[in-house]
This record gives sequence, C-alpha cells and structure tokens, in this order.
Amino acid sequence: MISKLCILILMSVFLNASEETSSSLTRQKYEVMELKKELNSFYKDKEQEYQERKKELEGILSQIEKEKNQIKDLHDKNLEILQDIKLAVESKTSKIYNQMKPKIAADIFNQMIGEGKIDDVFDIILKLKESNVTQIMKFLSVPNASILTQMLENFNINKEKKE
Repeated sequence: MISKLCILILMSVFLNASEETSSSLTRQKYEVMELKKELNSFYKDKEQEYQERKKELEGILSQIEKEKNQIKDLHDKNLEILQDIKLAVESKTSKIYNQMKPKIAADIFNQMIGEGKIDDVFDIILKLKESNVTQIMKFLSVPNASILTQMLENFNINKEKKE
C-alpha cells in the first residue's frame, strides 16, 4: 500500500513537473519569438536608415562629380582663352619687333635680359623672322647673344627629338 502510495505521489510529481517544464518551454519559446520580432524590427529600421544615408551620399557624390566636371570645363575654357590672348600678344609683339630697327630691338633685349627676362626675350625671338633675328643678334651684347644662341640650339635639338 505504501508502495502504491509512493508510486502515486511520484507520478503526480512527475506529471506536474512535466507540465511546469512544458509551460516553461512555452514561455521561453514565446520570449524568443518576441526577441526575434524585436531584432527583425531593429534590423529593418537600421537597414532602412542605411539605405537612406547611402542615397544621400550617392547624391552628394554625384553633385561633387558634376561640380568637378563644371570646374574642369571652366578651367579648360579659361586656359583656351588664355592661350588665345597669349597668341594675340605674341603675334602683336613679334609684329612690332619685326618692324623695329635691329639696333633698337637689341638694346631692348639687352635691357630685358639684364632684368632677368631672358625667357621672354627667347619667346619673342622664336616668333621673329629669321632675317630679323640675325640682324638683332649683331647688336646684342656678346654674353647675351651667346646665351640666346645656346637656347636656340637646345630648342632645335628638343624640337627634333619630339618629331
């Protein structure tokens, strides 16, 4: 009888324990499902935030690229205008020096070279007629004529290498 009673008590304890375990598992499963919903919601919010920021950055990047292209175009146009102005000035300058008396042109060139503007003189000489350059070289000081002659030789050598 006692054994029956013990068996009965043990059975009821096991049955209650299994019910508690079952309800505990159900509660844990529910908590896990809620946590999963929260995490999915959090993930979706962060993903949406990420996509919005990505669109913003892409917009900013495309705007920067457009502005960069506009600046490049403006730079190219300004460079072209500057080249045109330079050519006009050089053309006018060479025209003036071609019509000038060689002695006067040589005096001006000697003065410019003395002021350190030898590159400017060289640029002008490159634009002059060869016969005028020969006449001007006669009146230049020997050191200045020597320097310009060396520059002309180097220029011709470099020009031939490029061709």
